[in-house]
Formats: sequence, structure tokens, C-alpha cells
Amino acid sequence: MTTSSTGSSVSEPTAEVARWSVDPSRSVVEFAVDTYWGLGAVSGDFDRFEGSYVRGPDGAHIELTIEAGGLDTGNRMRDKHLRGKEFFDVESHPDVHYTSTEVVERTDDTLAVSGYLEAAGRKVPLAFEATVAEEGDELEIETTTEVDHRELGMTYSPLGMIRSPATLHVAARLRPER
Repeated sequence: MTTSSTGSSVSEPTAEVARWSVDPSRSVVEFAVDTYWGLGAVSGDFDRFEGSYVRGPDGAHIELTIEAGGLDTGNRMRDKHLRGKEFFDVESHPDVHYTSTEVVERTDDTLAVSGYLEAAGRKVPLAFEATVAEEGDELEIETTTEVDHRELGMTYSPLGMIRSPATLHVAARLRPER
């Protein structure tokens, strides 16, 4: 893992390791999936998650763990179906997990992140760009990316009603670990 230095204090190598943790009360993990042959969308969020950003002399690392049972689309029956075996299979796989394998600073405020997303017992590569901003001693990291949920085994789509890919939006406020 590498982080290039471009003059921003976020990317400057240091002799010690800096750690930040996601503050769930000031962060969001949201998703949207086109349905009805692209004429509508189902959106929702996950209300239980934790994560971290670690930066040190050997590079940077991002992790995010989402409790799949905490998904909310505003429809209890749909949420129950999404938590079931045809989608997240929460009973067997309670968490969705993302872990980076590489974090590279492209500009003063843009990160290129590569890693793996694991959900419903499957693991797929996922790369995206994220913006990062310093707010005092805190960080805000934000990204919107697409995930092909079919690669995670979530193939249920009667009459082709559920479109792929799904959009995932994460806006994370991170506090320094002391």
C-alpha cells in the first residue's frame, strides 16, 4: 500500500502511525438500486457501521464494516426480504466488510482506493475514488461508487425488475484515535 505525497498534510509521510475512527452519528452509508425496468429506484441506508482510516510510513489503509441487518428502505417487508437468503443472508453473513489493499493520493483531496467488498459470503474487488477533507483534527472521506450486486450472489430479479449495478454512497466523518 502506498500513499503519494503531494504537499497536503493528509498525505505527508510521518514516522508514526495516525489512526481515525468513523463517527457513525455524523456519517452515512446509503444505497440505491434501479427497479421496475429502470423506471424507479429503491434507496435506503445502513444505520449500524464502523470503520477506520490508518496512515503511516508504509501507506494508508481503509476499513468499513456494516451490519447488514441495519438496512432500512422504509418498507419493513422489503427490508425483511433484503435481509434474507436471496440477498444479504444476514443470518449466515451478518456483516458487509470493505478492506482496502491500496490507497493512493491522486490530488490534495482525492484518494484512489482499491480493495475487496465482502457480502453474503462472497468477496469481489472494488475500486473507487474518494474525496478527503481535513476539518481540524478530523477527516471527512466521501465516495459514491457502483457495485454489481449480482457478483455477490444477489441475483433475485423477477422479470428483470431489479437492475444492476447498485449505487453505494458513503460520507464518513472520522475522529482521531487517542
